[in-house]
Formats: sequence, C-alpha cells, structure tokens
Amino acid sequence: MISFCTLFDSNYAAKGLAMYYSLAKHCTAFHLYVFAFDDKLVAVLEKLRLEHLTVVTLKEFENEQLLAVKPTRSAGEYCWTCASSTILYCLQHYDIASCTYIDADLFFFADPAVLLEEMGDDDVLITSHRYTPRYDQSATSGKYCVQFMTFKNTPNGLHILNWWVNACLEWCYNRYEDGKFGDQKYLDDWMERFTGVHELKHLGGGVAPWNMEQYTFRHEGGAFIGTELSSGTVFPLVFFHFHNLPCYKKGIFREFNMSRDYSLPSNVRTTIYKAYLPLLKRCYREVRQLDNSIDGLATRTVHNKSYPGWIVKIAKRRLLGALQIKRYQKYSQWIEK
Repeated sequence: MISFCTLFDSNYAAKGLAMYYSLAKHCTAFHLYVFAFDDKLVAVLEKLRLEHLTVVTLKEFENEQLLAVKPTRSAGEYCWTCASSTILYCLQHYDIASCTYIDADLFFFADPAVLLEEMGDDDVLITSHRYTPRYDQSATSGKYCVQFMTFKNTPNGLHILNWWVNACLEWCYNRYEDGKFGDQKYLDDWMERFTGVHELKHLGGGVAPWNMEQYTFRHEGGAFIGTELSSGTVFPLVFFHFHNLPCYKKGIFREFNMSRDYSLPSNVRTTIYKAYLPLLKRCYREVRQLDNSIDGLATRTVHNKSYPGWIVKIAKRRLLGALQIKRYQKYSQWIEK
C-alpha cells in the first residue's frame, strides 16, 4: 500500500480529482489523504465517496504553530508552509510506513511504485527539476521540486522531515531571499546535509513544462514512452506535472499555449496533453454537478495567478493570427466531445 498526501482548495478540485483517477487507474494499492483548504472542497469530496481517499479538514490539521504564522503568509505561501506539515500529520496520525507528498496538478501515466522502489534503504526521496538550460531557475527556485517527495516513518526520515517543517514555519515566502525560496530551496543541500536522502534517477518521474523539451514522447501499446534526446535513453512516463495550466473562462483551455510560461513541443501536445485534457474536462463537469458555484479550474488558485480577461483577448488577437485561431477553434470542438 502506497500512502500519498496532497493539499488544494475548491479552485483546484477538477485537477485534484483527475490526479486521483489517474492513480486509481495505474496504482494497484494506494490511499490518498487530501488536505482540503476550504469547506466547498470538503463537501464535494464527501459527496463523491472515493474509495481510496480520506479528507482532512483544516480544523483537524492546523496546529498552533501553523495558525500563528498563517496571518503572515499569502494563500500560496501558506500552502507551501503547510506541505511539509501534511506529510508529518499523516505519519503521526495514520498507521503508515511512509508518506509521499504529491502536487494536485500531477497526472500519472503509470504506477509510481517503480519510483519508490528506487529509494532502496534510504529514508527520503526528492525529485530534481531537471531544467532545460533556457528555463533553468535553480539559482532562485531551487534544484529540487516539491512535487513528489517521500518520507519513511523512521527516526532518520522523521528527523529530516521535522527539520523541514520547522524551517518552513520560520520562513516560507514567495521570494528569493538569503538563499531561500518558499519551501523549495531548503532541499538544495539535503544530499550533503543529511544521510539517507535519495535523488530520483528515473526520468519518467518529474517530466514537466520546464524540462519537456529534452524529451520526445509516443503512445505505444497503451503506455506513454519517452526518449531523452541527448542520450537516447528510453523510459516509461510515470507522471507529468501540469504546472500553471491556464484556461479561458470556465473549462475552455488555451490550446495555443497550454503551458503559460513554456514552449510546448508538438509531440507533447499530441500525446501527453491530449490524454489529460479530456479527463480534466470530465472532472470539471463532475465537480460542477455537485456544486455549480465552484469554478474547479480557476487559474487564480493557491498555486497560480490569473491574467485579466482583457489581457488574454489582446494576446489572442495580436499573437495568434488567423491560423492559430482556427487551430484553437478546432481543438475546442474536439475537447468538448
């Protein structure tokens, strides 16, 4: 049994639900603990009665230390502050041998058990950004990404986790300062600072907009296969991080720029995004049927910032041109099917 935890609010409901369904499809035995950051999300998840999911409310989760720093952090900063504490909460309150934190905008294309098996006897697993050179933000955002991290319920695992929890309580802001950035740059020296920390080597764990240009992908025999362009290494895609996926209005995706800050290779568009977006759309509808006051795909969430509608319209007119507008319309018709 693999134990996962994540955190999000109702604005991320569709993405979180899609992530759950991807785990249910590929993971033979798992349980997901969702730390629900508003009451609307709690109500939706309780109505869904998902077999492998436990809802943890803020009332259950927040302790004195978190409540003390909450007024000093933005919504996003507070979520970053809480990430490490959600792992600790699970290890302390549930009879589990380990807990893997996952971001709500991950989507699994294969069983993540292979990633955890790579840890061996180590107590902590961390994943590198593996930045494409032109997108390298290691200096300010950190070498490692808080997207998929495992901590074993061992003395050393808890020692490292508690160090991280305390560091985030002391300082966790959305800015680079004195070698720190959010909860993430704390991980930079863990391979030297601690023993028992394993850096994931499997290329299929951690594919994301900031590194996808380094690979090409194909759909073969029901699996998604990646090839590293520089080395020719072939690997099964385990999960993709759909970071900052924007949309027009309610549930209409910006096909021409599915990743707001990064160039999207055509083979990624026709394989990975094509597999994800229809399910995401269905999850959006499922959430809206339960509570139509929830956007569920809003880009203005605890993780993302949204562009005003007028900026989006101007960008569409000036940057796309007639051909790209046609492509957008064609894709919108396809995604509605």
